[in-house]
This record gives sequence, structure tokens and C-alpha cells, in this order.
Amino acid sequence: MALTTRRRALTTLGAALAGAVALPATDALAGERKHRPRPLWRAHAHNDYEHPRPLLDALDHRFGSVEADIFLVGGQLLVAHDPVDLDPARTLESLYLEPLAARVRANRGSVYRGHRRPLQLLIDIKTEGSSTYLELDRHLKRYKHLFTTYAHGRVLPGPVTAVVSGDRAARTPLAAQTVRRAFYDGRLADLGGPAPASLIPLISDNWTLNFTWTGVGAFPEAERQKLRGIVRTAHARGQRVRLWATPDLPGPARDAVWTELLAAGVDHVNTDDLAGLEAFLDARRTA
Repeated sequence: MALTTRRRALTTLGAALAGAVALPATDALAGERKHRPRPLWRAHAHNDYEHPRPLLDALDHRFGSVEADIFLVGGQLLVAHDPVDLDPARTLESLYLEPLAARVRANRGSVYRGHRRPLQLLIDIKTEGSSTYLELDRHLKRYKHLFTTYAHGRVLPGPVTAVVSGDRAARTPLAAQTVRRAFYDGRLADLGGPAPASLIPLISDNWTLNFTWTGVGAFPEAERQKLRGIVRTAHARGQRVRLWATPDLPGPARDAVWTELLAAGVDHVNTDDLAGLEAFLDARRTA
């Protein structure tokens, strides 16, 4: 073989080997992106702070919404379900705000890397609503790039959307602000009312006060149509729907209710069972 021919052959072989080495790495990266589990945006961690690792357990299970109850105590926002459980070390800032800010920094501007959709942080106020909200607003202002913001009629999306629930007195100071980093959790009484989605992006209510069915037997058709009508009305106004106090013990009744919620288009499915809802949603390939 001539020298020039040998050189050409070696060059061709080298290029082929380089490609063989490079392709698996490229394929692996593409495969990682392709197979990275999607966030479960419809999964809502009810009373999230009661899990062993508040926030972090829900994020490990890819939940799109978490709930924290807060009490205003001596200028601090403490996280607990009942006053007897209050602990000065368990603050909204230490359990939620700081960890979320750190995660967003690490993930280049989002809670779930590669997904720009905001995580919902539902903050349930347990003390007097007006004063507690004003303190909450001061806390949220410390994280100016973390939260979805309403500013002079425009909604500017951020990595996290804070929605205020609980004591209804919070609505007055919140609605009066021209710039705020929180939104309001409406009730079915607000459905179809004058308040826009820029104030009330979420409609939540108690399942047991509005439906008799708890997953045993057939879902009454009148109640199915009522549920779907609620969702249609909310979605037409750009609002999302959440219903709490649904069955949450593992079994056919819970699965039946969750199936109807998904079929109706309910946006957030409530649970204390993170692994159970994750498996349920994954089995149905729904976000």
C-alpha cells in the first residue's frame, strides 16, 4: 500500500474511532434528557410540612404544588398545623423560602431543571389574615427573583407562585396592592365572579361539602357533570381547580375519585401520600 493511501486509511479509521467514542457520550446525554422524569404538576402535597423532610420529599416525588400552614408569632412565620405544634426553628423561611431559592439557583432559574413552569407554594394562614399577610409580604419581598409577581396589571412569571389561603381577611390587603408576590386562593363562591385570574388564579373547596360520592359505587352522573362544569367555568377564566378532603386511604375508593378528578380536568389532586399519588399519576402518564 502506498504511503498516501495508508495515511488516508489511518485518517478514516481515526475519524471512525473518534465518532465511536463520542457517540455514546452524546447518546447518554440525550438519553438522560429524554428519560428525566417529568414533574407531576397536578400533584399537590397537602400539609407538606408534616413529612419527614418538608418540601424536599415532595420535590423528590416531583410534585408541582406544596402546602404550608403558617402562624404569625412575634414577627416570625412559623409552620405547623396546630398551635401546640409550633416550634421557633420551623419557620416558613427555613423550611421553604431558603431551600427553594437555593434550588432555583442550582437549577439555573427553575425548581425543576429544564422546566420553566412555576412550582405552586400554597400558604395557608392560620392566624389573623390581614396582619399575617402583611408579614408574609415582607418575607416574600426578600426573594425578589423567586416569585411570580403581579405588577400594575401584569403577571410576571417566576420559578415559584405563592398562593395565599386560610383566613379570608388576607384578601383585602393583598388585593389592594399594585405590586405583590402572592395571589389569592378562591372558593367556589368566587367561581364566575368579577375577580380576575391575576388575583384569584386558584379555586379550592371542600369535596365533602359539595359532593356526596366518596369513591364507592358509581359516581352519580349529576355530580360528575357538576364537577366538570366547575372545571370548565374556572378554565374559561384562566383559573385552576383544587378540591380538598377527598379520600386519601390507599384502595379502590381513592383510585376511583382520583380517576374522576383527572378525567374532569381538575388541576391539583390533594394527598398526604406522596409515593401513592406519584405512582398513580405515572401509571396514567399524566402531569
